[in-house]
Amino acid sequence: MEIPLVLYGLGVVALVAAIVALKRRLDLSRAKHRSLAGHARLARRLASFLPFYEYDEARFFCCDGAPPEIAARRREGFMRLAGIFRDRFPATNQLSAQAAESVSDLQFTERYRTPFQFSRYVARHLPSGAFMRASSGVALTDLDGNVFYDLAASYGVNVFGNDFYKETIAEGVEEARELGPALGPYHAAVADNARMLKEISGHDEVSFHMSGTEAVMQAVRLARYHRRRSSLVRFCGAYHGWWGDVQPGIGNPSSADETLTLSEMSPATLHVLRTRRDIACVLVNPLQALAPNAPAPSDSSLIDSARAAHFDKAAYAQWLKELRAICSDRGIALIFDEVLVGFRLARGGAQEYFGVKADLVTYGKTLGGGLPIGVVCGRKDLMRRYRDDRPADICFARGTFNSHPYVMCAMRRFLQRLDTPACRDLYHDLDAVWDERARRLNARFEMEALPLRVANMSTIWMICYTQPSRYNWMLQYYLRAEGLALPWTGTGRLIFSLNYAESDFAAVAERFVAAAKAMRDDGWWHIAPGVTNKAIRRGVFKEMIAHRLFG
Repeated sequence: MEIPLVLYGLGVVALVAAIVALKRRLDLSRAKHRSLAGHARLARRLASFLPFYEYDEARFFCCDGAPPEIAARRREGFMRLAGIFRDRFPATNQLSAQAAESVSDLQFTERYRTPFQFSRYVARHLPSGAFMRASSGVALTDLDGNVFYDLAASYGVNVFGNDFYKETIAEGVEEARELGPALGPYHAAVADNARMLKEISGHDEVSFHMSGTEAVMQAVRLARYHRRRSSLVRFCGAYHGWWGDVQPGIGNPSSADETLTLSEMSPATLHVLRTRRDIACVLVNPLQALAPNAPAPSDSSLIDSARAAHFDKAAYAQWLKELRAICSDRGIALIFDEVLVGFRLARGGAQEYFGVKADLVTYGKTLGGGLPIGVVCGRKDLMRRYRDDRPADICFARGTFNSHPYVMCAMRRFLQRLDTPACRDLYHDLDAVWDERARRLNARFEMEALPLRVANMSTIWMICYTQPSRYNWMLQYYLRAEGLALPWTGTGRLIFSLNYAESDFAAVAERFVAAAKAMRDDGWWHIAPGVTNKAIRRGVFKEMIAHRLFG
């Protein structure tokens, strides 16, 4: 009788364990966002399934069912635009094409400016030059002498204006000249930078790295080391650099098995954080407050007009406070990735802006004074890389170019200037100034009956589209023809430097409206009867299935 009882007992234990595991799995599934961005493995599988195909010249202009007269208007407008690009940017285009034969990054960016069905035809007729010759104020000048208003801000580096960074770099180089590129020993600027960063971040210690990606890698590694747990929680759609653990879906050929991608601003996510014991850290990119759970909005994925954004500062601040409370209660390290938003939203970054203090904060981009940099600031107990009682148990992180003298001296000049009245004045009423500019531009769009709206988080903007269309991605080329320089991702994320004067912004607004009116007049926003965003997506999906099955 004893053996059957033992087996019965073991069976009960196994059943309970299975139920617990199943519930844990269900809780995790509920905390994932319903989009593909919330399901990394599924997204990777679908990406491998997706076939390449492209529209021929005839279908290129009427893939949305537009009638012949509209297709003809579009063709005429497209060729007129191609003529502008050919005549206005010859030297820039020539060098870009030459360099693309050797630089793989250029091949990638040119291919992914538009949805893939259109990309080769567009690249052939509307090449986007990759080279600039000069910068001044809020403007860039290309190799042909064309002057553009800068709406890319060097991927977020440019907070205070190009001239500001020219000066801090020049001053830093002069200060570092005596020591030069001697690596290993520190320049005295390191001590000054650490002191100023501690004051700004409110944290105890600092470590320097070579990029924002590396800073995030180190913050996560330190959290895992000190918490003695392996799981990382990131949120759907958030970008934290290109390393594997924080990019578990499309774009990463390896699986990130210890990364949990959960839905932001979700009670189900809070439940997972309360109940699991394997979570070392929660990684937050405050930029997601503009469009929670949505990936970086590139025009290459703009197959319809479903892109949307709305910034609710109070709601996002409340979410961060809830995260802060749960992380404190559960011994989870809360990490703010401020590589992009640091020093842009406020002098004290997102911690000051939202009123929530993280355990570890990463900075980069602008902090280097325009030179490559990554920084981690954090609590003393989380920053230590060794254990006093276990001398062989260390958390190693070094790099040849960490604390490079030229970078450190440029950073020191940046941080010193951050405290000047001129810089402090730029933060005064920052949100009110840029919210009002967004409101005025939206009013212009509405008055001109243009199917555009802007959403903004301070100086970071997103262009949204108000009627169904398969051709919204064309706007980036009309904007370039009007003298506006966008990032290669197109209209999804525009970033202004804080030194944009009212006259500068007024000029940008006029060019925006002129570009949109030209695009409308060329027929790209014609709506065929019965077209909806859902119908567009369904039609593209059918095309993909047909090409996958039948070639």
